[in-house]
Amino acid sequence: MTEEELRALEKEVKKLKRISSEWAAQLHDLVEDRLPAGYEEIPAIAQSTYDACKAWADANKRFNELSAAN
Repeated sequence: MTEEELRALEKEVKKLKRISSEWAAQLHDLVEDRLPAGYEEIPAIAQSTYDACKAWADANKRFNELSAAN
């Protein structure tokens, strides 16, 4: 992997971390502000938060493995 590709992957990891943090904030807001009335929102927000965090974790793992190999 070239240095440029590694930098692009690092940028993607940072982007995915920001997205996962945004979803986590939405989940927090749901808990703090809209429950129990907004209970029907839990599955969708929780799944989106999980998916975003998983995407970040997968990309971060790949980045760490590739940067260690270089």
